[in-house]
Amino acid sequence: GSGKSTFARKLREVTGLSVFHLDLIWWKPDATHISRDEFDVRLAEILIKDSWIIDGDYSRTYEVRFKACDTVFFLDYDKDVCISGIKERVGVRHDDIPWVEEELDQQLLADTERYNEKKRPIVMALMEKYSDKTQIIFTSREQSERWLREFARQKRG
Repeated sequence: GSGKSTFARKLREVTGLSVFHLDLIWWKPDATHISRDEFDVRLAEILIKDSWIIDGDYSRTYEVRFKACDTVFFLDYDKDVCISGIKERVGVRHDDIPWVEEELDQQLLADTERYNEKKRPIVMALMEKYSDKTQIIFTSREQSERWLREFARQKRG
């Protein structure tokens, strides 16, 4: 609900890099998913490419992605912003998931409620471990939008 997919799409528009939505790899249109082994193979195929944008959480893959990337964007938004984002996408088609969510995903809401306690510390530890990577942390949607506008202006020269 933070807007990772939207940010990735907008970053693609500026950079021309390919975007890979991890949800589209993991999930099938019938809301079942592929095996972890198949997911890992498909992720590895992306990571060996010269350039890419990867969108998704999937905490068990954080470190392999940190190792392979040159830049990390972390949308470190308030929990209420993310929960609002989850609620807003009910009934709306998105290009990052192969179905339309017709009701609130209670597991996703629960995971979001616990994100700061469970997953954020992992991200922050990896940021410290991989401090040689360019790291851009946004704490609001407005801040990420401003950065994208400025980045696009710089790219145009």
